[in-house]
Amino acid sequence: MRTKELLLRLPAVVAFVALAGFSSDVAATDSAVQTATQEAQDTARQSGNVVKDSWITMKVHSQFIPEDALEGSDIDVDTNAGVVTLKGTVVTEAGRARAVAIAKATDGVKSVNDELTIARAEGDVAEKAGETARGTTGTAARAVTDGWLKSKIYAQFITEDALDDSDIDLDISRGAVILNGTVATEAGRERAAAIAKATDGVKSVKNNLKVEPGVR
Repeated sequence: MRTKELLLRLPAVVAFVALAGFSSDVAATDSAVQTATQEAQDTARQSGNVVKDSWITMKVHSQFIPEDALEGSDIDVDTNAGVVTLKGTVVTEAGRARAVAIAKATDGVKSVNDELTIARAEGDVAEKAGETARGTTGTAARAVTDGWLKSKIYAQFITEDALDDSDIDLDISRGAVILNGTVATEAGRERAAAIAKATDGVKSVKNNLKVEPGVR
């Protein structure tokens, strides 16, 4: 009799085990999908098998933002045919090494020219950033240099679908932002300006972007 009951219950047990395994697979799949989505976003900002210089510049800048070693830095990234040149100032030698390491590890980068200088003291960087930071709120006490603003804006540009196939150059001086380059749509042009204007520390935005549909 017990054997018969066990046989009757067996399909339910098998179904439960299968369902548990399925749930685990779904969770793993969701994680994989999220990773793939991020990779797809990065890939979408590349042109064929060649990574665009503008994408490299944005990507490098965007990776500077969460780095504690780069707090108080004022870095400008210039990319030409995959060759990245880092200019500006960092507070420590460790910050300098970290900035170079980030640039070298970025997809599409062929080589890195390190022209960074180390500020004589953290106070020098803070003084340089003072005019930009004055009156600024919501920056979590991070020194707001022009380089930090550029990294912050680029970090937002790189996740924007409206800015796919864009080629944007940021020129920032004491919080005044100038947008140069091209975007694929008018919506992209407006979105780029809106992002810049909404970034803490930005005092003004001049939008010189041109709309060139299908630009690569």
